[in-house]
This record gives sequence, C-alpha cells and structure tokens, in this order.
Amino acid sequence: MSGNTITRPATPTAATAAAAPAGAADRPLAQSRAARELSLKRSELDLAVHLGCVRTVPDEGGGGRRVARSEIDRLRAEEGFPQTLRARVEAVGSKDAAAILEVAPTRFVRLARLGLVTPVKFYLNRYRAVVWLYLAEDVRRFAADENNAPWLTGRLPQELRTQLDNGLDLRPRNWRGRHLGFLLRQAEDPWARAAAPASLLDPVHLAEVVRDPYERAHLNRHRPARTDQGPADSPAARLTATIMTADDPDEIEWLRADLRQALVEARAHRLAPRPRRKEPAPRPARNVRRPANRPETPGPASQKRHGLLGWLTRRHP
Repeated sequence: MSGNTITRPATPTAATAAAAPAGAADRPLAQSRAARELSLKRSELDLAVHLGCVRTVPDEGGGGRRVARSEIDRLRAEEGFPQTLRARVEAVGSKDAAAILEVAPTRFVRLARLGLVTPVKFYLNRYRAVVWLYLAEDVRRFAADENNAPWLTGRLPQELRTQLDNGLDLRPRNWRGRHLGFLLRQAEDPWARAAAPASLLDPVHLAEVVRDPYERAHLNRHRPARTDQGPADSPAARLTATIMTADDPDEIEWLRADLRQALVEARAHRLAPRPRRKEPAPRPARNVRRPANRPETPGPASQKRHGLLGWLTRRHP
C-alpha cells in the first residue's frame, strides 16, 4: 500500500443506520473507540489530546472525556490522513532524537538538560529510571534552525558545562510548563483552571497561598488526575510526584502568582462550598404558668381518682 493513500470515512449503509439506536451516530465516542477510528494507538491519542490536535468534550455521564463524531470526521477528512496526524504525535526517545540531529545521544541529552528541547511526556521503566520522550517534529524544527548549528557542532561554553556537571536538568521544569498548558486547555471551570497551577505546588506552598481549608478542599476536588505508577506510597509514585511538583524558586513564585489570579476569578464565579451550620435545638421552656381560665386536662390518674370518689359518694350518700 502506498504511503500516500488517503483513508476516507466510510459512509454508513441504510441497514447500519437502521440498526443503530436513535441518536447513536451523534454520541461522542470513548477515547479507546476514537483511537481506532483515527488509526492511532491509545497512547498516541492521549498525546494528540494533550497537544490539542484532537479536541474532546466532557462525558455527560461523568466517565471521563470523549471525542465528538464531528471531530473524528474533521480529522479523517484532512489530506494525508492518517499519516499526517501520526506525524504530529510521533514521540521519540533520546537515541532517536539524536539520530534526527545527527549527534551523539550523550550530546542530545546535554542539550535537553539545558532546556533547548522540551520533553512532551515521560515514563518510568522497569528499573524506575525516568525516560523522557520528545516530539519528533520539535527535534526536526530545532535541527532546521540555522541559529542552532553551534549547539550541534561546537563546544559548549565552560559555564554551561560546569552547570551540567553540577546537576543542572531543566527537563522536569520545562515538561511541567508544557503540562500546565494542557491542563488549562482542558479546564472548563474557573475552579478547574485554578486547580491546574495548584496541582504543581507542594502542600506547604499551596497552603500559604490558599489559607481557607474549604477552598483547598474544593481545589483538591478539581485536581487533575496524576499518572502515578503503582500504589500512592510506592517508590515509582513518589518519583512521579517529585517530577510533577515544582522545585525551582522562580517556577514556584510564578505558579503562586498564577494561582492567586486564578483564585480571584474562581471566587468571582462561585464561592467554594462550605458545610451548613446546624440550627441549635429549641430549649425547653421552664416555669410556664397555665392560664387561669384554662381548665386542667384530666389525665388517666385524675380520671381514676374521680371515678373512685364518685363510687364512694354513690355508695355512702
């Protein structure tokens, strides 16, 4: 099959349309189904959503985000589908990225640690080592820029070599900045937008900015899910949480400022819910005098006494 083959959406037959429930053709698709419709792996679709290449809509049933049928049709109608879509979400590791730049893998890693190429995602391998992935399109764009030629062939400045030797690594910070953009694109509520920068701050810095515990709890309910691997207290989960938490002073201050502004907009939209205060139970009245003109209602005991007195009176006139 030629690489230039263009796949067009199949036209549903009358039998298929009759068999489908009413309105089923217009229902948004689950992401696993959407990946098959777009000839993508599920990981490729996740990255396409992350990059904004595939737009999603909330699931009315609360089961996560879905892809509208109109979005599937739009992407399938693009020229060069599915190759062009796959090219936009192609992610490569350090070895393949170095091959694109025609440099040694060790040199590419040093360039990435200096922040010249931003990772698009990461995962932990079976040895719990962090594996960074980069968009092949970003790497090709970096190689095509003539201003970057000295980075590929020349010797790095001594100051930068010293910083690298001292452990400089801007990959986590640059990835967090890219990830924040994804979270903000997905947020459809002011509190969800405030929860995006809040999710990248540690609990101490978060509590300093958001002093109200009810607001912190509300932000936590809108907190985006983390892709932690393993149980919450596992080494893999702790390492993932470290990568997803800001640690640079400038980055922390930037996130705190973003959170403050987002909180102003969220509070103007809707205040964080608070538990209702219980009304105190009414206290029983004391020393209440019965009105003089109100006869006492006879109870069972008084009725019994009146009955005995009446019997004695009738027996001994």
